[in-house]
Parts: sequence; structure tokens; C-alpha cells
Amino acid sequence: MGQFIPDYHRLAEILSTLRGEGKTLVTTNGVFDILHIGHVRYLQAAKQLGDLLVVGVNTDAGTKRLKGPDRPIVPQEERAEILAALACVDYVTLFDEPTPEALLEQLRPDIHVKGGDYRLETIPEAVVVHRFGGKVLTIPLVAEHSTTDIVKKIQRSLLRG
Repeated sequence: MGQFIPDYHRLAEILSTLRGEGKTLVTTNGVFDILHIGHVRYLQAAKQLGDLLVVGVNTDAGTKRLKGPDRPIVPQEERAEILAALACVDYVTLFDEPTPEALLEQLRPDIHVKGGDYRLETIPEAVVVHRFGGKVLTIPLVAEHSTTDIVKKIQRSLLRG
């Protein structure tokens, strides 16, 4: 089971020690609202790329800015706790900025992973990761498994109800 450390500056201190032991650090980030099989498979694939997987979770305020006033559905602390309970996740932290660039500047991952819905050349945080010698990779998404799809299915069901 992983650990939830809300302050990514504090997490950077912990990771510094572990990286001194030669551990490969993999990071990813997202909202992770209503955890589903697509999230789980994505995180499992990310973990296979290194020794430690750190997940940066958008705060509630950041999620509202990205997804609109009706999101998140699940509060940030609960999303983080659920993610930390997954065997493939070592650490979870929060970030409030629009992109995870400041988070990545602090954590300095060896590999940063995004979903296959992103193209490598359009990932804004890639510049930061490359600046300190890290790699940015994408992992294919599980088709037809997204939080947005789940929300739409629930809404359709309620309308029929």
C-alpha cells in the first residue's frame, strides 16, 4: 500500500533518499475521479516502468478549473486515499497548478507517463522533464473506459428512470 503525502515538497525530500538508493522514479498525474478499470490498468503499466510510482492528483479547485463546476465528484483526499491503496502506487500527492510542471520540477522523475490520448509533442510538462534528463512516455488508454463515459451513462440512466 502506498502513502498519501499531500505536500509534494515534503514528498521530494523522501524521494531524494530513495533515489539515492538507485530507485527509478516514475510519475503520472490526473484527476482520477471515479476510479475505473482504465485507471487501474494505466497505473499498473506505469509501475512496470520503474521502481517507484508517484501519482500527482489535481486538487478539487484545480479539477473544477479543468473539468467544470460539477467536478470532481469525489473529494481530493478520498481520491488520493483510494489511489494509495492500490498495490502499484507507492506515493500520492496533490497539486493545484493547471499543469504538473512545478510538481515535476520538485520530484524530478526518471520517467513521466501520460495517457495515450496525449501526443508526446503536445505534453506541456515534457519540457521540464527533459530539462533534467527524464523521459516522457505515453501508455495506451483502455477504450470506452473514462470517468466522463461513466458520468454520461449515469445521467442517461437517471433520465430514463
